[in-house]
Amino acid sequence: MVVEESANMHHYHHNDNLELAECAMPIGRTVKTALLRAQSESRVIVGLSAAINTLSKSPEGSLFCLMAVPKAGDSATHMHEVLLEAFCYENDIYVIKVDDATKLSRILGQESIESCCLVQKTWSGEQSEEQLNKAENQLVDYCEAHWDAPQHPIVQLPAV
Repeated sequence: MVVEESANMHHYHHNDNLELAECAMPIGRTVKTALLRAQSESRVIVGLSAAINTLSKSPEGSLFCLMAVPKAGDSATHMHEVLLEAFCYENDIYVIKVDDATKLSRILGQESIESCCLVQKTWSGEQSEEQLNKAENQLVDYCEAHWDAPQHPIVQLPAV
């Protein structure tokens, strides 16, 4: 197993698309499942401004920040997203890049197209310990596996 992993790592740059295709569908469905569950529990903050506002007040309450790949030419939004991403890493919030703002918005039931959202943590008892559901645990494992990667993979969300 270790030999295979090192062989895969060696060829990582040559097989980016292949590797993306292999992990895209299951992790995309996991993202959708986690989002829908968090939304049903009122734990999703939708939109760049709302996310920045929430993080500036209490970054410790956020678990994931989902960001759609920016559209070319929108440098102002791109700058905000770069700063938001840096802030998330600084505060140990997992950033998950997704392929399409339209699909993200549809999953969240938004009329307008939103490029990002935050998923808030669930706390047990007196905010002493975070509780993760199955989908969130899978996403944490996924994020941990890519935490130090120079280029984070882009998750293909399922069509809605």
